[in-house]
Amino acid sequence: MKPTKLSLFDITMIVIGLVIGMGIFRTSKDAAIASLTPAIFFLAWIVGGFVAFCGALTYAEIGSRFPVTGGYYKIFAYAYHPSIGFAINCIILISNASSLAGVALIGSEYISPLLFGTSATDFAESMVAMGAIILFYGVNLMGLRMSSKTQNILMIIKIGMLLVLIAAIFFPQIHAPSNVSILDTSGFETGALLLSFGVALKATSFTYGGYQQTINFGEEVQNPQKNIPRGIFIGILVIVCLYFAVSYSYYKVIGFEALKMDDPANRGIASIIAEKMFGLPGRYVSSVLLFVAVLAYVNVLLLSNPRVMYAMSDDGILPAVFKKKDERKDVLTVSLTVFAAICIVVLFFANTFEQILSFTIFLDSIGMATSAATIFVLRKRTRHLNGTGIYSMKLYPLLPLIFVCTYVFVGTIIAITNPEYALIGISVFLFFLALYFVARQLTKKKV
Repeated sequence: MKPTKLSLFDITMIVIGLVIGMGIFRTSKDAAIASLTPAIFFLAWIVGGFVAFCGALTYAEIGSRFPVTGGYYKIFAYAYHPSIGFAINCIILISNASSLAGVALIGSEYISPLLFGTSATDFAESMVAMGAIILFYGVNLMGLRMSSKTQNILMIIKIGMLLVLIAAIFFPQIHAPSNVSILDTSGFETGALLLSFGVALKATSFTYGGYQQTINFGEEVQNPQKNIPRGIFIGILVIVCLYFAVSYSYYKVIGFEALKMDDPANRGIASIIAEKMFGLPGRYVSSVLLFVAVLAYVNVLLLSNPRVMYAMSDDGILPAVFKKKDERKDVLTVSLTVFAAICIVVLFFANTFEQILSFTIFLDSIGMATSAATIFVLRKRTRHLNGTGIYSMKLYPLLPLIFVCTYVFVGTIIAITNPEYALIGISVFLFFLALYFVARQLTKKKV
């Protein structure tokens, strides 16, 4: 019996589920800080959504032309060279660990004021984030699993919070008494506006992450030529509307200038709105619920990424020790420990969300641009698949070019504004590139 293929509704819901995460409860603040005007702030959300749409279609076609197993390694090895595959896969894992650390820090920023009051420091928030990672490292090490029902409940909490934030738009009595006009961009030079937009786009790019998993859709969708682009378009459109509405709520209720500044009470931006709507109980409940939702995200990434490391080890990309498994508990002990350790190291050296964001998105810029660019190689080498029913995007090569150029642009902006993180990111990539060739030489000598 053939497995049921994904319908248009299925793929739309999958796209929405992949992308909507915890970033929207923090990154609007970072985008606002970067934006010289509200127009740039909102444009970054719209452009970020369009780029996500281009990327999702690109990855969907890559998956159709080259069904992938064991991470992106085989695609990189086929399109470029195995050394590139190894290095890029390693920085993608580090980027995932950095994302986990960043999201843990978002949760910490919401719960720390309840634990430490207004005296909560960056160090204290970093310690809380580390504690959350260590807690769920222990939970996973014991072989415990969150049920799908629990995960679904936490997804409902997240969606519910988004709807509460959007509802605040319709309560004018809680809106900021004064605000900056959205359309006013006068008094700024073009270069300054472009730089401001690039830094804001860095923040929105983090929030739109997840669409790259469309690489796994390929052969599992009914009528892929129509349903893949439609499902991705509808899904991304829904997400853009949600994110835009939430960001507009922050703008209307908190105020653009206030959104840029640190809150004296150390409240997260979502908690500020919840407090305005429901008083102190709303602030406390929202902070706890968001922290719980963050814990669920931390648990999922600690569960999934060690499996990627296992697959890389199984393919001979990583040492065999990464396949070590506690069969009784079904736990990848070494992979789980190494991945959790990377998360802790990231938090140790970059204990604020802004620092982690710059490092993560720079690594993502390398991974996204190079992985999406494989479509140009795959199109040439898999011409024989044309017309066989696989998904092929329209407006090629325009859409992948837009996607690749955008991430090159964002990576360049980070190199200009945060050169230290760009330098670390490039050094990490070159380290793993060199490590590949050293490991190959050692293997040859043993043989």
